[in-house]
Amino acid sequence: MDLKTGFFKEVKVMRDPIHNYIQVRLPLIWELINAPEFQRLRRIHQLSGAYLVFHTAEHSRFGHSLGTYEIVRRMLNEVDDLKQQLSDLEKLTVMIAGLLHDIGHWPFSHAFEFISPVRHEEMTKRIILGDSEINKILKKYDEKLPELVSSIIDHSHPNKLLSQLISGQLDADRMDYLLRDSYFTGTKYGEFDLERVLRTLKVYDNQLAVKESGIHTIEDYIMARYHMYWQVYYHAGIRAFEAMLVLLFRRLKEIRTVKDYPIFTAFFNQEKVTISQHFSFDDYSSYQGFYLLKQDNDEILSDLANRLINRRLFAYQDIQIKDNINNYQQLIPGKDPNYYLYKDTTSQIPYRPYLAQEENLIKVLNKDNKLVELSEISHIVRAIVQGEIKEDSKLFYPE
Repeated sequence: MDLKTGFFKEVKVMRDPIHNYIQVRLPLIWELINAPEFQRLRRIHQLSGAYLVFHTAEHSRFGHSLGTYEIVRRMLNEVDDLKQQLSDLEKLTVMIAGLLHDIGHWPFSHAFEFISPVRHEEMTKRIILGDSEINKILKKYDEKLPELVSSIIDHSHPNKLLSQLISGQLDADRMDYLLRDSYFTGTKYGEFDLERVLRTLKVYDNQLAVKESGIHTIEDYIMARYHMYWQVYYHAGIRAFEAMLVLLFRRLKEIRTVKDYPIFTAFFNQEKVTISQHFSFDDYSSYQGFYLLKQDNDEILSDLANRLINRRLFAYQDIQIKDNINNYQQLIPGKDPNYYLYKDTTSQIPYRPYLAQEENLIKVLNKDNKLVELSEISHIVRAIVQGEIKEDSKLFYPE
């Protein structure tokens, strides 16, 4: 298939604190980066309300998506097995999938997954396949590209290896966000040796694997995930912000309509949201909406909006997972518990092979040239697999 993509005479680069340079040789990739739907990602914080806790965590889904693309590009160029086994079309589509995998995100990234019934993965597919600039750009090069790219993202592509590069256990998405989030939060928890990982990656029986000599690097990578979740992603301050966000939109949906606040059209439309409505709904427009809500005559809406704007985060206390929040109403005398009490329970599994599909296992190519699941050969990972799942339950409420 002649995609007529061609190459730039000179590689275009973008400076990046994680990868030094993001390199673009294909005009198609450059056009996608400049498409409105991709540029919108500049207006979506990568880490929800983490910037209210880690003051430099102002980075966006835009930077992360570029970083994911760059790791995929490097995999295709530096891992010999990928270079030799994938066709030019497969290489192109998986790079595009890495670039576009997050274009469907709602405001405040994953925090809005608790509010909208339409997950960001579904919106990503709608944008790629629907009436969007992204779709037009892809079809200009080849009519089949939207379907091919979408199938990699939703794991329906016949070559499962391609989806593993974007969303597996050793995927470019995870590798970038660990390094990037660690850097921008000013922490060290997410650091691991990306160069060594890339050097030890192999493809065997159409599965992404790592050479036995790279096991220690993968152990570091798994531990980086574990520590980032508990030290950053599940930080109580971030969870307090997300709790308040959920409660505000809960109240908004129950007492107001889209006519009252057209700025939140995408939220009110829920499953029927259009691509253009989704495009107009980002962190920036949300804060504009919060300023309007701050003037609302409903005391609850006004108060919650004011708290979000001015960082008056809810307090919290540890509770048992089985506890009923109705038993804690004495903490909020005179306030409605539907909007001022919020229980959040979370857990994190850094690696659980018995819960994963075959293509999501981390496989090691041992010295006998056989594939072995990681926990069978790593004492550290085996201890993680056999250990108890860590869970944490917190109650959030205003002081």
